[in-house]
Amino acid sequence: MRAREDRIRDLGGIILEMYRRDRFNHELVTDRCTELIGIERRLQEVDAMLAQAALARRAPAGSTPCVCGAPIVAGSHFCANCGRAVGEAPVVTCSQCGSPLPAEAAFCAHCGTPTVDSGAQYEAEQPAPEPQPEPQAHP
Repeated sequence: MRAREDRIRDLGGIILEMYRRDRFNHELVTDRCTELIGIERRLQEVDAMLAQAALARRAPAGSTPCVCGAPIVAGSHFCANCGRAVGEAPVVTCSQCGSPLPAEAAFCAHCGTPTVDSGAQYEAEQPAPEPQPEPQAHP
């Protein structure tokens, strides 16, 4: 924060001197502003990490954090920080209707579409058509 405040003060002084001398250097101002934006982005990242750490400290007793260390929000199927599946049964969406369904589901409970893995299994369970005898040619 101190670096940001120093850069803002310096930028104001630079612009004032340019005004006094009637010599505006657009490139210098742009460079200093770009540097300030970079500092502000880094501050936002630090603030987000601090908020995440504060949330982890307030996590309810007994809740287990993700492998990455982030707290798992109650009812979540995936970690909000790293995207890993949490719990015993990760949730995916139906390719047809988009409804959520357990990853191990064979069919969508909403529309009945076979899942990608179960579609192959469903076809494998179907009896194979019996081969038709070839017609014999009469001489």
